[in-house]
Amino acid sequence: MPLIPEEPQIHESAQGPRVTPASGRTAPTPRPVPGPRPAASRPGRPGPQRPAPPVQRTPRDVVPAKPAPSGPAAPAATAVTPQIQLIPASADGALDAADEAVDLLLDSGRAPGDVLVITTGAQHPWAEHELSFGEASYWAQHDSGDDVFYTDAAIASRAASRPVVVVAVNGGPASAAASALPLAHARAGALLIVCGDPQQINGVLGAGV
Repeated sequence: MPLIPEEPQIHESAQGPRVTPASGRTAPTPRPVPGPRPAASRPGRPGPQRPAPPVQRTPRDVVPAKPAPSGPAAPAATAVTPQIQLIPASADGALDAADEAVDLLLDSGRAPGDVLVITTGAQHPWAEHELSFGEASYWAQHDSGDDVFYTDAAIASRAASRPVVVVAVNGGPASAAASALPLAHARAGALLIVCGDPQQINGVLGAGV
């Protein structure tokens, strides 16, 4: 009986790629799956960055308010006392003297609206004329302040203050002058002119006039 020579056995690792009989394709040699790379080792991608520490801000120095000086308090503003001028005149001539004083004031540059004229006796002709149109029209001219305003002692308290007040002591009861002169002094801002009997005027306003 003839001997059949034995085929040499080759170790599997030394053989080439296996051929699958069904498909005839070469089976790929399995490769090891690489693990994930660390983020820092990836090209073009920076690794995780730590957040920047918070900025330490130093509060600004607070400047304390300076205390108010402890000296004596400033004196309060005192009321301005008007200058007083006396024009001697009789009761009959006091109104004419007042008109002349007004003319001199206007000629010296005073505005008509700066002057208020008060009579203690008969009303000034201008006041009589304007009151004939009604009290509303009369006081409207006072409020406008565009012209010299004439009134009498009975209603003078309604008149507002003006820089110059002229009083004509042209008669009337003694109580009229006694009330009109202090009122005129209070209404005058800079100058008070009184036309009348000096003795009667000094008795009301004082001997120092």
